[in-house]
Amino acid sequence: MPRVTHPERHRTERIGWLRAAVLGANDGIVSTASLIVGVAAANAGRSEMLVAGVAGLVAGAMSMAAGEYVSVSSQYDTEQADLARERGELDAQPEFERQELAAIYVARGLTRELATQVAQQLMAHDALGAHSRDELGMSETVSARPVQAGLTSAATFAVGAALPLLTALVSPVPQLVPVVATTSLVCLVALGALSARTGGAPVLKASLRVAFWGALAMGITAIVGRLFGTVV
Repeated sequence: MPRVTHPERHRTERIGWLRAAVLGANDGIVSTASLIVGVAAANAGRSEMLVAGVAGLVAGAMSMAAGEYVSVSSQYDTEQADLARERGELDAQPEFERQELAAIYVARGLTRELATQVAQQLMAHDALGAHSRDELGMSETVSARPVQAGLTSAATFAVGAALPLLTALVSPVPQLVPVVATTSLVCLVALGALSARTGGAPVLKASLRVAFWGALAMGITAIVGRLFGTVV
């Protein structure tokens, strides 16, 4: 009989870079738009707003790169330490590790006999890979990649921050706050929809989520800018 196959589309391999990309772009739009709106609410001129926006873009991109690299590097170091510990245990107590792996498969529903056979065969093929995957929960798909996370976050932050910055550059000063806020919210909704579509998640929920937090951030910043601008 002919072999019947069907295509399967899984998106978990995108988790690493997608998380960093969405975080960077979202933070770039929200922080820069909030900064511009806050400065504008304090009755500052266009030049002051643009200086604040450019400074926020550069500082934010560098901060995102450094923060993502350091945090993901910590995850990577922990993973490597666990793998080193597991490698030592496999060398020192291979029989105990085999029983431990078999017990994991029994807990997942296999019979003891079948679990033992599976554990033996997997360990004969790649003992460390079997334990890192089934005991430690590590896999190539979700493993830490510090450089990728740092560069992705920095690049997408800069792109996201450029959107409200360009809007502030071309908007009339009297209408700058509503124009920047509206444009940024539209970009946030589009970002939420794009990230949800890429990751296979519900589009409406993701779009409303990012729009809500973006509107809240800009609203609070505008209030603060108005209060401090009035005081000054």
